[in-house]
Amino acid sequence: METPWFAKRPVSAVRPGDHGWLAYSGPEERDRVIGPFVREGLETEEKVVYVTDSPPERLPGLGPAHRIDVHAHITAGRLRVISRRDACLDRSGAFQPAMMVDTLGHEVGTAFDQGFRAVRLTTDYSWLLNEAGGSDLGRMLGCEHQVGDAVSPSTMAMAICQIDRRACPPDQLNALRDTHEVLVEVNPEFDDGILKIVRTFEPDGLRVEGELDAARHTVFAEQLGQLRPGGGSVHLDLSRLGFIDLGGLHLLAKHATRLPAEASLVLDHLSPDVESVIEMVGWHRLPGLARGRGLPLEGIA
Repeated sequence: METPWFAKRPVSAVRPGDHGWLAYSGPEERDRVIGPFVREGLETEEKVVYVTDSPPERLPGLGPAHRIDVHAHITAGRLRVISRRDACLDRSGAFQPAMMVDTLGHEVGTAFDQGFRAVRLTTDYSWLLNEAGGSDLGRMLGCEHQVGDAVSPSTMAMAICQIDRRACPPDQLNALRDTHEVLVEVNPEFDDGILKIVRTFEPDGLRVEGELDAARHTVFAEQLGQLRPGGGSVHLDLSRLGFIDLGGLHLLAKHATRLPAEASLVLDHLSPDVESVIEMVGWHRLPGLARGRGLPLEGIA
């Protein structure tokens, strides 16, 4: 079986032609991806189209904390909030993929006529998987293929399709994911070209990429200190960490001692180079650190 290929992009790097996929683990992850997607579109005079039954002022990135005049954006045509009934449901309330595709195509055409340089499209399909009569995965897959066919060649349309990963079993989640070319994630907490730190949500923690040396201990310690994991343990995905110095290891051990007694700082997906450094020091000299999962299989999100 061939391994599917995906481009993984932080949300601020999503661009026209991207048919993006966000499988979120909770409201915080969703809001930290969709919030910037919506907000940055409005700030750069792009059109934002959101298919949802939620009121505009409750959408990610548009709440009172952001001090955005939602109704002014709606009046100016920069923000278009379309109910599910108007976007994709027939008279009996059944989901119609063709209707959704037509709706999005119409909105892109209208945005072009209005002079917008780009249009951002997003909707959350989780409700389809929670219907009392059971979800129609085939229809959803067909819809996603059609949306992808419409968005991918576009020079002005970009889309993020959202779904709560808890709403369906892994095989269905993977099937839906495979209809997208771009996996969208939160923007990095820090990235200077040498060290990159990205918040993760399932499991709760950080992904650390590049090199962790003495010049970057302070910023890394700050990012660790900002985590407030609900489950106690903190997970660090180190699959893309190529180097860590001894000071960095002691920094990890120091942070681990501040966690609750029943919690650990779990090191997931250790690369061979990093694991060899830890083995040289000795796990017993780094109390509170725990070896987690092995390296991930290529292509698995």
